[in-house]
Amino acid sequence: MNQIKTGKFIADCRKSKNMTQMQLAEKLGLTDRAISKWECGKSMPDASIMLDLCKELDISVNELLTGERLEMKDYNKQAEENLLQMTKRKEEADKRLLAAEIALGTISTIFLLTLVLLAALLPMEVWLRIVLIVTGFIFFIIAIYFCLKIEQKAGYYECEHCHHRYVPSFSSVLWAPHMGRTRYMKCPHCHKHSWQKKVISEKEE
Repeated sequence: MNQIKTGKFIADCRKSKNMTQMQLAEKLGLTDRAISKWECGKSMPDASIMLDLCKELDISVNELLTGERLEMKDYNKQAEENLLQMTKRKEEADKRLLAAEIALGTISTIFLLTLVLLAALLPMEVWLRIVLIVTGFIFFIIAIYFCLKIEQKAGYYECEHCHHRYVPSFSSVLWAPHMGRTRYMKCPHCHKHSWQKKVISEKEE
């Protein structure tokens, strides 16, 4: 997907409808700044807004992602290419999120240990020791919550029995016994419990 090409296509379609950026933004419940970013190729519309945008511009999602009007004979081929590109972009984004999870977990652990050591080793009032320790634990708990959210959303878990890949609920990830990113959970497909590994792709390669 070419963001510049898609942005120019959005602008051309908007103008053909005799709409200003502000008018299109109002129809979509956004700001004209968001429309401007799309049309300049600085960002792409979120998946959640694509259908509404296409409806307003009288185009298909496939045409939006391609950045041009499509003839019927080219439609299916281009749809497959767009789907592959979107899948690749999601996998790359998931890899970055999982790397951020490791960084966040490491930083929060170091921060907690540092405050606990300071409270234990330095001379200070009792109330200050408590504040340091509580602050460290609050930051750690918040960081772990976000780490779990990332682990739930980024990538998929693969069942050891049927090899079904899926995104579990947050509560499943939260309460599942685990070793690193491998968690003991119930597969929604075969309904069996197993140690399930985190994978990036939705389908086996």
